Amino acid sequence: MTTTHTEAEPETTLHKGRLGVIGIVFFVVAAAAPLVGMTGAVPVAIVLGNGAAAPGAYLIVGITLLLFSVGYAAMSQRVTNAGAFFAYVGRGLGKHLGTASAFVSILAYLAIQLAIYGFFGGLLAAQVGLLPWWAWTLLAWVLVTLLSLLSVDVGAKVLGVLMLLELAALVVTSVAILADGGPEGINVWASFNPTAILAGGLTGSAGIAFAFAFASFIGFEATAIYGEESKDPKKVVPRATYLAVGVITVLFALTAFAMVTGMGASSVVERTVELSTLDGVPLADPAAVLFSLATQYVGPWMATVMGILVLSSLFAGLLAFQNASSRYLFALGRGGALPAPLSHVNLRGAPSTASVVTSVVTGLVIAVFAVFQLDPVLNMFYWFSGLAVVAIVLIEVLVCVAIIVYFSRNKGSENLFQTLIAPVLATIGLILGEYLLMSRFGLLAGTVAEGVDPTTTSWGLSPIGWVLVALPFALLAAGYVLSLISHSENEELVMDVLS
Repeated sequence: MTTTHTEAEPETTLHKGRLGVIGIVFFVVAAAAPLVGMTGAVPVAIVLGNGAAAPGAYLIVGITLLLFSVGYAAMSQRVTNAGAFFAYVGRGLGKHLGTASAFVSILAYLAIQLAIYGFFGGLLAAQVGLLPWWAWTLLAWVLVTLLSLLSVDVGAKVLGVLMLLELAALVVTSVAILADGGPEGINVWASFNPTAILAGGLTGSAGIAFAFAFASFIGFEATAIYGEESKDPKKVVPRATYLAVGVITVLFALTAFAMVTGMGASSVVERTVELSTLDGVPLADPAAVLFSLATQYVGPWMATVMGILVLSSLFAGLLAFQNASSRYLFALGRGGALPAPLSHVNLRGAPSTASVVTSVVTGLVIAVFAVFQLDPVLNMFYWFSGLAVVAIVLIEVLVCVAIIVYFSRNKGSENLFQTLIAPVLATIGLILGEYLLMSRFGLLAGTVAEGVDPTTTSWGLSPIGWVLVALPFALLAAGYVLSLISHSENEELVMDVLS
């Protein structure tokens, strides 16, 4: 008996109508892990970057990504697909490059998920003990797998509670610091003066600050991935994109500015070094900067709460990237670029096979790091987080170019700013960001060549650093060739990625 399309469709269709604007925004903000970024990246951006002007770097990166969002949101009106990035690239630049970009996106999301697994396990092993890091990581791995199989709206509810607590802690602490004024009072000009933001040049200290700021924003683009499961994708995805990027930008810039204010703009570098030094090593404990400020301006209880919320933020990020990875695998399986079973969904409408495969891959990597006794933070977290952000920005550049090409061929009701001006400006900003990320990869990933000072020398990478930097580009090329020689194209892939 021949199975009709109607009979087969429910098995390869994500559950529609489960997510609204707020649900998607929770996933995206969770992926950005704001508390982790503020405790981990901002102190480094201050000390090695542009000092009191680090908040300005976060603001500029946020504006760049808002420009990206203009074309991205316009494109979401034309394409609704669980593998948004590759669908967008495919519509503008052709099926082969679209499919190739999908493999890079999967690499990015798997990498950032692995980075968070390492940080999560390492943090719990250090704070709680009882179990080795890999045991804590595997406990989180089991829970994330189960939640991803339950269905996306269950995950959204879990993320909602965690994110509200995390956002509340950051906002309350920031408001308390700004209300007090700190030792020198509020100095907006010191943090947002263009000259101060660019001090040291893009090849110097300013470039370091921008690199860490770009790394903090990873995950915002996931709004369109959930379009197929949203209540009204043509309205929900653009609104969720703008809201998510806006929330992340304001939150990052506000919190970073509050941290600078709390320590005093003129002495912020020295104070950050002082607070973050552990066993004589500056920046060895960057989280201590925000925790110390929370203790000083709010109370010791806030620092305790933040310590707990860092763990919940990491867990929220794990769930968000599990969902993102599985939906990319689902879309490629449905399109014929990967084995068809990946397109299967369970009775709850979740991409079950793709979620299991995602977990198998991450589980195997965790096992390798455990067996070879590699450090969960210095190796697993830094290596994979650096790899992920280089891969994501590469795809974002391709998406911008694809949007420009697509709308030049397919005129509609969109205006020139949406289809050309904003995407061109975003492309320039993202290419610059990619250069900064790659040239400063040794700082981001901890892969500096022996004898090289990464604060003064660009591109001084160790062999593993060069491998990680090159991997997204190599995978893009390999994916293109694979798509070129493959004949597994089906109707779904044509609908998704061919203009």
